[in-house]
Amino acid sequence: MMDWDGGMGAGSWLVMAAFWGLLLVGIVWALANLFPVRGSSKEDHLPERPEEILDRRLVRGEIDPATYDELRAKLTAARAERV
Repeated sequence: MMDWDGGMGAGSWLVMAAFWGLLLVGIVWALANLFPVRGSSKEDHLPERPEEILDRRLVRGEIDPATYDELRAKLTAARAERV
């Protein structure tokens, strides 16, 4: 006859619990990587450099090329003074 636990010993129960735990963790990990939270990429945590902001403004047409060159020269001069 079978015992109340279905004939499984303590070791079998531990292996089964570990299997289901790892399976659940794997599913959660896979879903988190398939459907990342919006705005949570690694690049979002890095501060944007002034040159990148300036480049983006030029591309969007917020500033003209002459203003871009002037501001880029000021940024370069400011960095040279710090060193």
